[in-house]
Amino acid sequence: EPVPPLVPVSPLVPVPVPVAAAAVLSVTLQILGNVSEFQRVVNVLQEGVDFDIDVNASVFETNIRVVGGLLSAHLLSKKAGVEVEVGWPCAGPLLRMAEEAARKLLPAFQTPTGMPYGTVNLLHGVNPGETPVTCTAGIGTFIVEFATLSHLTGDPVFEDVARKALKALWKNRSDIGLVGNHIDVITAKWVAQDAGIGAGVDSYFEYLVKGAILLQDKELMSMFLEYNKAIKNYTKFDDWYLWVQMYKGTVSMPVFQSLEAYWPGLQSLIGDVDNAMRTFLNYYTVWKQFGGLPEFYNIPQGYTVEKREGYPLRPELIESAMYLYRATRDPTLLELGRDAVESIEKISKVDCGFATIKDLRDHRLDNRMESFFLAETVKYLYLLFDPDNFIHNDGSDFDVVLTPYGECILNAGGYIFNTEAHPIDPAALHCCRKRKEEQWEVEDLMREFYSLKRNKKFSLKRASDHGEGESTQDTVDTSSESGREQRNSKKKTHSLLSCPSQSFNSKLAVLGQVFLDNT
Repeated sequence: EPVPPLVPVSPLVPVPVPVAAAAVLSVTLQILGNVSEFQRVVNVLQEGVDFDIDVNASVFETNIRVVGGLLSAHLLSKKAGVEVEVGWPCAGPLLRMAEEAARKLLPAFQTPTGMPYGTVNLLHGVNPGETPVTCTAGIGTFIVEFATLSHLTGDPVFEDVARKALKALWKNRSDIGLVGNHIDVITAKWVAQDAGIGAGVDSYFEYLVKGAILLQDKELMSMFLEYNKAIKNYTKFDDWYLWVQMYKGTVSMPVFQSLEAYWPGLQSLIGDVDNAMRTFLNYYTVWKQFGGLPEFYNIPQGYTVEKREGYPLRPELIESAMYLYRATRDPTLLELGRDAVESIEKISKVDCGFATIKDLRDHRLDNRMESFFLAETVKYLYLLFDPDNFIHNDGSDFDVVLTPYGECILNAGGYIFNTEAHPIDPAALHCCRKRKEEQWEVEDLMREFYSLKRNKKFSLKRASDHGEGESTQDTVDTSSESGREQRNSKKKTHSLLSCPSQSFNSKLAVLGQVFLDNT
């Protein structure tokens, strides 16, 4: 990603490449329906991966590609026909690998501010001479993977460090509500003060929204909505988003970056569809002008920026098209998908894959193919044109899984994509720990739904393959009010931050349990 000049950052460092590549491939293969190849890749991963290697790795990239990819593959394994071990999804070799990789990243978070270094040595931890300057996205893009890992393993350390980093950025926003591009994680001083929605900042905003939905977290959503107000007030001009000085709000770069094209999709997730479509159509005009999105586009001049004319087959505009099409069914979004397929096929296809477009002005190619092309671009294109894909499940179909903590629901839809397009099943977060407050909340919800049937029993049932219930021995007496008042002062309430409710018949799926009215 482009970095403002004169910012002291570490040289480009790798992630554990074989693991990242395998994780990327496995999840894409499952979504494309190639189950046999998914199984083969998972078997390759399980043959053994060693993270005890003397290599400097990007904390951000290792998280979104390796940890995120392994978590997603772990949660999709059973659906793909992989034989899972007893206790899944709360146990399994891919989950253990994801945890091992994440633990290698934890030393980076040991700073006075809680904001992580950008680079960590997988064997020795943070190098003594490591720069303390990290981009905003490199600090705020952990909550999806790390919270999932904490919920599946029962170890809260991952979610705790991710939340602390998010809140540190929030605490250090400017008086007008904006964050800059790079910050010193030791002193919390902003080194690069350009504020915008693109490179260096982008996935911080993305993870506030997705973390809020995944965790049903009102605080995270509130933080994003406050940022959204400031972004509209200071960076938005005629449905374009510019770069401004974070303290003054004055325009510093009147450019559109291709990485910003995720924003309409993010807007659709909070229900701001009209604004999302207007911005999307602006970006689409740029695509039609060049047959792709240049890395930088000068908005006043209507042309590319020098040395930023390339298109490495990024997914962001296609990602937004997929989200917006699910929300609107507007055929314009399918036209973008068609244009993308035709452009990539005509311009980028070579004997060994699909090459980065080095210059959109003359369509010269570079001798490389980025991994996000397989992880994201291909995946979002496929999902745009596949309305029946399991990812788009509306909750009408689901699996009941027996874990050591009881029954839980999986594969009911509502998947949350991490910023590398690895889907996380939000229901899985309720499978692996049974907290008392969750049990109390379920009981109270049951009482509210069945308040008119106080003298009847309400049974927990296990759904069969055809969606019908088979009674278990667990019953709850809805007429009993004992203990409820004693818990009121301790019970936590949760604001439901989710997509519009789906239709259902006498069925309530909540906190990993399914309840059917036995009348």
